[in-house]
Amino acid sequence: MQASVWKDVERAFGILQSRFVIIRGPGRMWNESTLHNIMTACVIMHNMIIEDERDGIDVEEVYDYMGEKATIRRNPDQAFVQYIEVTKAIQNWALHHQLRDDLVEHLWSCHGAQ
Repeated sequence: MQASVWKDVERAFGILQSRFVIIRGPGRMWNESTLHNIMTACVIMHNMIIEDERDGIDVEEVYDYMGEKATIRRNPDQAFVQYIEVTKAIQNWALHHQLRDDLVEHLWSCHGAQ
């Protein structure tokens, strides 16, 4: 029974991977609640797409090609390390507030009180 459910989960995950690239990538950088939100959003969008494509016609879906499988690398390459650094920079609140304040100041200088 467990093997049957496992197969169903693998098939469903493969279908979502073929449709949404975000699921193919590594998920270790996100916390559990973010991964839950991503998976929930992808399932909802998938169901919406299926409903929209169906248009009242009973069509059996066949997924022969489910996309490339995600590969797990134990030693991160330079691109992954750079991605993590950029993500950390984006999540730097002090830098965020400084950039926001600089943008506001720039906009006031360009379009200030006219």
